[in-house]
Amino acid sequence: MTETQSAQDGTGGPRIANERHVAPSPAPAVADLRRTGINPDFWYPVSVSGSVRKNSTFAATFAGERIALYRGGSGAVYALEDRCAHRQVPLSMGVVEGESLRCCYHAWAYRGNGRISQIPYLPKGVDRPPRGVRAYPVREAYGLVFVFPGDPEKAAETPLPDLPAFASSEHRTMTFSRTVQCHYSFMHENLLDMNHQFLHRGVIGRIRPELLGYDTGPHSVEARYLFTPAGGKKDRGAGLLSAEGIGGGESPDVITIRTEYPYQTLQALPEKAELPAFSLWVAYVPEDAEQRTNHVYGLLMIRKPSVPGALRLAWPLIRRFTERVFAEDRRAVESEQRAWDEQGSDWNQEVFPLILDVRKVLRSNGVPIRPRADLCAASTLCGNATQTGGAPRAADENGTEAVADADADKKRPE
Repeated sequence: MTETQSAQDGTGGPRIANERHVAPSPAPAVADLRRTGINPDFWYPVSVSGSVRKNSTFAATFAGERIALYRGGSGAVYALEDRCAHRQVPLSMGVVEGESLRCCYHAWAYRGNGRISQIPYLPKGVDRPPRGVRAYPVREAYGLVFVFPGDPEKAAETPLPDLPAFASSEHRTMTFSRTVQCHYSFMHENLLDMNHQFLHRGVIGRIRPELLGYDTGPHSVEARYLFTPAGGKKDRGAGLLSAEGIGGGESPDVITIRTEYPYQTLQALPEKAELPAFSLWVAYVPEDAEQRTNHVYGLLMIRKPSVPGALRLAWPLIRRFTERVFAEDRRAVESEQRAWDEQGSDWNQEVFPLILDVRKVLRSNGVPIRPRADLCAASTLCGNATQTGGAPRAADENGTEAVADADADKKRPE
């Protein structure tokens, strides 16, 4: 929207138009979704299992809360508040001893439940402090480490996501782990709104997406699209991902995308097929207190073709294809976040009813973003760097953490 202001110059010359951009007037009753925090009362992945090695630590984050993961001698993983109760030094810099974690500074030791188990120099007869640090409920599944950052009383009754294809011998899983500089809601909207396929025209060719219909409820939105190829050059990995699916021919596919708060899934069903060619599960985990950065954990479960070994040979090309698509999506959503930061509010003039509905779901299930001061007493201890044993998490130039495929060690027959 623009306002045009005209003025006569001092010499009686022509009138000069100056345009000033102003923000569209948002509906006053609707809260800005980008200021809505993710609900902590769910299980969230904060690391791939391979990053938490035996007798080692790993520094993770959830919405500004720093969490020290460590794997004890038994192989069990524990999650503690990443600060020593003594001098606030990160426990992720500490040393694992059996099932305990010892601070690197004054050697205070903590059990997996967060209680202080030893202070080496404490005089005999002097009691240890009654309070240690917070311990988070933690579980491992699907090659990921999940924590429950909300009310611990709700952890036992809250299920992990159900992904039967992950354990199926008929599938092979590709794991993704990378940081994206945007609010998690942009990610939900990006995947759910398949009208943006023009963005990927150089990777998957020209696609005509048609919304077949969608369903919405208090906690979910599910949309079904018909993808019809319309020519153009395609990445070879597009065809290999699904021999009859996206990019694999000229037949259409049915793509089903679902936001089931707080997770998201996608399935591709080729024409005349009875089972999906692949399915994707994704979690978007805020890293910083303002929740303007999220870590994406994705599991792409691909059905193996009838030809033994074919999928393994095609794996590098499929990986390259998926990385190209994600890189384009990331540039788009990070640009959206930069625009929000510059404008100070959501100026988007959204017209797609599906996206308006998913915004309602994300708002109604979300929580207010907690002020940074509520998360820690000292701002110097609230950094967002994720480290393993004091060293930065390994990532490539795209911000992608180096992750082995989920079934790399299973050696299943094709």
